[in-house]
Amino acid sequence: MNAAAFPPSTRLGPPGPLSGIRVLDLSAYIAGPYGCTLLADQGADVLKIEPPAGDNLRNYPSTLAAESRAFIGVNRSKRGVVLDLKRPEELAVLMRLVREADVLVHNFRPGVPGRLGIAYEQLELLNPRLIYCAVTGYGETGPLKDKAGYDQVLQTLTGMCALQGKRGGPPEILYGSVVDYYAAALVAAGVASALFERERSGCGQYVGVSLLRSALTMQSARLVWAGDEPLDIGRDMRSGGVTGIHPAREGHIYISANTPHFWASLCRITGLDELAADERFDSVKKRAANAAELLTRLHAALAARTALEWEALFGDEVPCAAARQVEDMFQHPQVLAEGIVGEFEHATVGSYRGVTRPIVFGRTPGPEPFAAPSLGQHDDAIKF
Repeated sequence: MNAAAFPPSTRLGPPGPLSGIRVLDLSAYIAGPYGCTLLADQGADVLKIEPPAGDNLRNYPSTLAAESRAFIGVNRSKRGVVLDLKRPEELAVLMRLVREADVLVHNFRPGVPGRLGIAYEQLELLNPRLIYCAVTGYGETGPLKDKAGYDQVLQTLTGMCALQGKRGGPPEILYGSVVDYYAAALVAAGVASALFERERSGCGQYVGVSLLRSALTMQSARLVWAGDEPLDIGRDMRSGGVTGIHPAREGHIYISANTPHFWASLCRITGLDELAADERFDSVKKRAANAAELLTRLHAALAARTALEWEALFGDEVPCAAARQVEDMFQHPQVLAEGIVGEFEHATVGSYRGVTRPIVFGRTPGPEPFAAPSLGQHDDAIKF
């Protein structure tokens, strides 16, 4: 194998704020890979490096015959190459790439990179300007540092599931890999900040993101313990009362009416004007304390129309949303107007629709997104 440089991509479209930045994505599953996708959305040239068996996310259940829906959704706008880092000649290919890369991201457990010869201290000698981002389950130190960490494991550990469950009921998972996706945002933010600092110092650095830190950072409003209060207190952030999902004649609708203005609008539009004048309901705390009576009246009123009819009737006077399925977003007028979903052409799946980019940049919007790579799709361009 005579791999030379980091061959530049030929992405179409205008530059993005990170155009010209070269990223090596050695991570798997969601947090690291989607963090790199967020960098690619901003113009970075991302090369996804997989072992011969591929990213395990490719093996997740999917109704797509040719590829995993999860993998495609997490790895857009990357080129892909297979490298077996246990083989010296393929590790040498990675080292050649590292010399010209700006960023490397992986999610190996802390002890693994050193055994493979790709720890930060080892790669820093090859490329002192390298931004080296390690995504771990529990961080770099402590008794759990070598333990495998996954989204729902950390949800359960950190109290998210206990608070998601109904009062008095069992813990419940928050589906949607919320910890992974938040960690991905921290990966992109941390790497971008380190690149900014490198412009001043000329030096690369280690960037650490953990699922533990991500899960607890998401709960910063709950994790406040004043010195003069007991530890075991209520930390539920739900305001109760009106705020929540309610049944309508058909379907369900989420309503938020915490401010006096929105509360008054809700009462007026639902025909419950007398509640707006009732001092038992004139604050969020009082509405939560008297929720049983309040919700009986509100649900009776909401039974007059469907959730979609109420959504249209409330308009912008009451923050609300009728409960929909995620597939309804493909044709939602706001999603279409924002261009959030676009058309892609995949090497094996063919044409599909998916998310394009999450951030709008006025002057440097970035190149066109493209489909996730099939396994080893760009081997010839990178390795030989």
